[in-house]
Amino acid sequence: MKIYAISDLHLSTNSNKPMDVFGGAWENYLEEISTDWKSKVTADDIVLIAGDISWAMKLSDAVADLDWIANLPGKKIFIRGNHDYWWKSPSSIRSLLKENMFLVQNDSLKLDNYIFCGTRGWTTPENEKGQSEDDKKIYNREVLRLEMSLESAKAKQENNEPIIALVHYPPFNSKAEDNPLTALFEKYGVKSVIYGHLHGKDAKCTLKLVKNGVTYYLTSCDQINNTLVEIE
Repeated sequence: MKIYAISDLHLSTNSNKPMDVFGGAWENYLEEISTDWKSKVTADDIVLIAGDISWAMKLSDAVADLDWIANLPGKKIFIRGNHDYWWKSPSSIRSLLKENMFLVQNDSLKLDNYIFCGTRGWTTPENEKGQSEDDKKIYNREVLRLEMSLESAKAKQENNEPIIALVHYPPFNSKAEDNPLTALFEKYGVKSVIYGHLHGKDAKCTLKLVKNGVTYYLTSCDQINNTLVEIE
């Protein structure tokens, strides 16, 4: 069994929002993702999706996009991204998911001797003055949600199973400085963190970074050439 990751699929089965308007990296990107996915993933493998799944505004319109993912091989685990406006209550989404799809929100999931948890996150400031009051409130709320999810993961840990966390926003600033999110990952012994959100050639990012014993993977599809990243 292997674990792969990708994010920011921005599916638009029922909406007129083609991604190729953002440049060549998005031309035929879904075909490239699908081809790579099918070449790598078996039914026993797990694929993590770190948010921005669908452009749909309503859950009913996102069903076709979720089905597109469901029809690909493997078990899928995903979290909410900032563009997932269709994402309302977890229970309503879970009632529509195929048996090979799972979501995480304020909780955790134990699957195949791994434990998965996470939250959407928010923009991490470059310095102490880099956040508005509203941004501070949202960021602090996401810190609390992450700890809630990590507490849930720790409670499921019986034999030191690895904990893997998903966040949509980068969990640190461009300098990869310590912050409340990275402190929580270290406190709860998280092995790997999957994140996305960053796009374009101007994004200041490192695809893989080991920091204080935690391995961070950037998985925005355009940054990883529309191929799945294997999580070690």
